[in-house]
Amino acid sequence: MAIKTENEQGAIVMSSSVIAKIAGTATSRCYGVVGMAYKNKSDGLASLLKGDSITKGISVTTDDNKISIALHIIVEYGVNIKVICDSIINNVRYSVESMTGFKVGHVVVNIDGIRVDN
Repeated sequence: MAIKTENEQGAIVMSSSVIAKIAGTATSRCYGVVGMAYKNKSDGLASLLKGDSITKGISVTTDDNKISIALHIIVEYGVNIKVICDSIINNVRYSVESMTGFKVGHVVVNIDGIRVDN
């Protein structure tokens, strides 16, 4: 799925993978985030994604020229999850809106795991 805007000078079409990459990069830079998560459909376990595969843990949809983003993340043990989620929502909204010029309607953060270091 892509989002498109037109004016008298032409059109801009942006794929959802570009928006997912922006959102993934903004999310991974937030304190307390270990990485993006991807749930395996066969066993239901979440896997930690790093590098170029971070977009697998993100779904992007558009409705009435507003972008909705759902993130699946793994967080570090001992951090305040509400504070992390608020930070992620603000950072993703700001990054996507400032880089694309499109409005973000919703950002949903799903915590799929907690990393505990021994």
